[in-house]
Amino acid sequence: MIHPTVIIDPKAEIEEGVEVGPYSVIEKGVFIGEGTKIGPHVVIREGTHIGKRCQIFQFASIGEAPQAFFYRGEKTSLFIGDQNIIREFVTLHRGTIKGGGKTVIGNGNFFMAYSHVAHDCQIGNQVVLSNGATLAGHILIEDDAIIGGLAAIHQFCQVGTHALISGLTGVSLDIPPYMLASGSRAKLFGLNTVGLKRAHFSEETMKALKKAYRIIFRSGLTLEKAMKRVGEDEISQTPEVQHLLRFIRHSKRGISR
Repeated sequence: MIHPTVIIDPKAEIEEGVEVGPYSVIEKGVFIGEGTKIGPHVVIREGTHIGKRCQIFQFASIGEAPQAFFYRGEKTSLFIGDQNIIREFVTLHRGTIKGGGKTVIGNGNFFMAYSHVAHDCQIGNQVVLSNGATLAGHILIEDDAIIGGLAAIHQFCQVGTHALISGLTGVSLDIPPYMLASGSRAKLFGLNTVGLKRAHFSEETMKALKKAYRIIFRSGLTLEKAMKRVGEDEISQTPEVQHLLRFIRHSKRGISR
């Protein structure tokens, strides 16, 4: 059902089974996939692609121009995958030419009320942004990460898979995968043990990750020496430990510790 008060540009593409609530606005060049439900007073700007079976609640702003001083109206895009939940007053912005021109959001993510995703972010699958969580531009969030309420992440940071960032945390450096981070300036407080158990990680994998955490972050060794020690240990054969090591090696902003 599309409410009669909705404004839809003739050049927007709306697939079967899409529902749009009263007073929403959908601009030209927008694509909305099959079965997606859009609440009242939602604005979806040009250059936005929304996948199948998403739920977008009232007053969300989707695909608005990036909040970047250098943006001059270039045509850029926002790509949203399937089965995402986007709650009230969420803001998701398009990319910039300098950042590759595209903000990309994967599948099955949950954006709680008032959360914000800025230009050129890359978000994986099954990510949760809690109420008021804020991502600056050019941020990478891997699959299954959870960002707590009112947490704020600095531009160009990366957050690893299955990481948990607690509420009110300020993140200015990369958060490694599988870790728990908290504090006004994020510090690591061990593994995201509860999250890993809920995700059915094996005991052997969790033991390997705990040992890697102790060596890398709590042994007193330099990061280079700690990484070498982990690489020489049998735990380095664990795929999750290998991913942790790769994430740290490829970090450009540095790692929260």
